[in-house]
Amino acid sequence: MNGEIRRAKIENILKSSAVPVPGVTLAKDLDVSRQIIVSDIALLRANGLTILSTNKGYIIPKQSACQRVFKVIHTDDQVGEELSLIVDNGGVVKDVFVYHKVYGVVRADMNIRTRRDVKKFLEGLSTGSSSLLKNVTGGYHYHTIEAESEQILDDIQNELAEKGFLAKLQDYEPVDFWGEEESNTNV
Repeated sequence: MNGEIRRAKIENILKSSAVPVPGVTLAKDLDVSRQIIVSDIALLRANGLTILSTNKGYIIPKQSACQRVFKVIHTDDQVGEELSLIVDNGGVVKDVFVYHKVYGVVRADMNIRTRRDVKKFLEGLSTGSSSLLKNVTGGYHYHTIEAESEQILDDIQNELAEKGFLAKLQDYEPVDFWGEEESNTNV
């Protein structure tokens, strides 16, 4: 069996299991070494599949059915407050993205689920070697928030609004950086 077929089988096994599946079990069932399974898991993750490693094996978390994108704005000093508000209300900050006039959409995964994650994120920023993505667009940015219910997302939206973090939504029109004349020429 080739690697692509084997990885598809691993994905199917993990998606159909409600409990973690040990790597040794996968290796035995697929007649390969445990190291091959570790490599396959790494490749599946690199292709965007969320696979958690636990002390009992690998598991694909059940996906939450509810997501919403919020446009927000705040100061650098309010980042921790914004992220904590979201996780304290049961939300997961999946990503941050901005609409840049030249680059278009610039997105970064965050996956912030807990206050501990918020703290680690803020500690990473405190080194000064990186700055917030929101700062390239005057503070305006978007978060995809995931939660177990629409009610939780409504609660998060209401609290963001109360704190003044929600920004007014506007239509986005990409800017033709090269100008109409140049964009119609063959290069």
